[in-house]
Amino acid sequence: MELTNSFEILLRTFLPVFTAPSFQTFRLLMTGWILSTRHRYVTDLIVSSDSTTNGHFTDYHRFFSQAAWNIDHLWKLLAQLIINKLIGQDALIILSGDDTLCRKRGLGIFGTGMHHDPLSSSKAKKICHWGHDWVDLCIVIARPWWAPSKVFSLPICMRLYRNQQGLTKGKNKKPKRTSAARKNAASKKNKQAAARKQKAKLLAEKNRQGSKAPHKTRPQLMAEMIAMVAAWFPERHFLLVVDSLYSGQSVLRTLPSNFDLIGPVHAKAALYAPAPKETTVRRGPRRKKGDRLKSIEAWSKDSSRWRTHDFDQYGLHGSLQTKTRTGLYYKAGKDRLLRLVLSRDTVGDRPTRIFYCTNVELRPREILSLFSHRWSIEVSHFDCKQHLGLEDAANRKEQAVQRTAPMAMFLYSLTIVWYATEGHADFRIPHRPWYWWKREPSFADMLTTLRRKSWDDQLSSVSLDATQRDNKLALLTYLATLAG
Repeated sequence: MELTNSFEILLRTFLPVFTAPSFQTFRLLMTGWILSTRHRYVTDLIVSSDSTTNGHFTDYHRFFSQAAWNIDHLWKLLAQLIINKLIGQDALIILSGDDTLCRKRGLGIFGTGMHHDPLSSSKAKKICHWGHDWVDLCIVIARPWWAPSKVFSLPICMRLYRNQQGLTKGKNKKPKRTSAARKNAASKKNKQAAARKQKAKLLAEKNRQGSKAPHKTRPQLMAEMIAMVAAWFPERHFLLVVDSLYSGQSVLRTLPSNFDLIGPVHAKAALYAPAPKETTVRRGPRRKKGDRLKSIEAWSKDSSRWRTHDFDQYGLHGSLQTKTRTGLYYKAGKDRLLRLVLSRDTVGDRPTRIFYCTNVELRPREILSLFSHRWSIEVSHFDCKQHLGLEDAANRKEQAVQRTAPMAMFLYSLTIVWYATEGHADFRIPHRPWYWWKREPSFADMLTTLRRKSWDDQLSSVSLDATQRDNKLALLTYLATLAG
């Protein structure tokens, strides 16, 4: 099986990342990943791409665990492709950042740990799950021509977060040695079983220990990716929207010069006025901050005027009242001047919050509108898990873990780029009497369009002669089995 030619051309963009043999493996794995409707295990990708007779099956496993290719190089080429195809030459590039939990089972998997699960938790009860926590950075495509009411977050970089428990667990433990008496008494079969068990135990302990690199928090991983993207495109300007976890000092203090940031202020944070200008000469250092500003409660109750803004856009529907001023979020950003926006909901249940923006020229309405684009990254996580098997990867070794799951996010971005450039011509709105007003595609529609176009191209190459009908029926049967 092969994907449609227009998608194959996009895949060739990433040829510089791989050697010639590795690229062929990469192309077949991506083909299987797109066409598969089951779990994205490597073995299922081999079957879905009809590659069971194309090389040994271990070659596909070694592509993730041992092959010599750099995933950051792959992300860089993907970011360049998105910017060149979907964003104007001088346009502001909006980014969104967040993290998502991929549930796993088993102690021998590298990088796993207990992480808070926001989807299963409630305000009354916090729930944790064992798995991988991925921090990702996305390019936001807001209200594109093919879906004017939607916003898409296209992943361009990922990092695996490892909590301190996962880094230190098992480091001081030594494997127990089987006594000589037991070895002599055991049969050959029992010896082999004991050796396999010991090997699995050692591998589990090695994976729990991981590398000797120091622990990095999720905001530090986000700051690392921001610095990398800034180095990729030093001549472009970016605006990043994040939630409260990534709006603190780890990100704000290390923000590159070509980045601006929009995020919420901590509910109990201390805000200050800018340092006053000193007209007299005095001993000692100059002031770095002015007087402390009012808290959220005091600011919302003072006599300053509220301004009302009505929103009806992706991620934000309702009426919000705002107050604004400039000030310092000193603990997070030192003496960097910020635009502070106090927002309260007049018709819904949104809490009263303060948002900040490093670009003091932006107006409150623009800041709230841009911040609402952050919701699209949650939709990206959902689509990647439901339609591309983000949680399915069954690898255990470090390099395989670091490379396999990000392929789901990589294909999410590449599928949307393909649809925007070529695939939209083949989009067909499904006939649903209960949903007759639908005009814009979801990601599931884009993925379905790519599969249907690939199958159409494959079937069109089959001869219609009577002597070749068996080949055509065999291919139709094979495609039907892929869905089950």
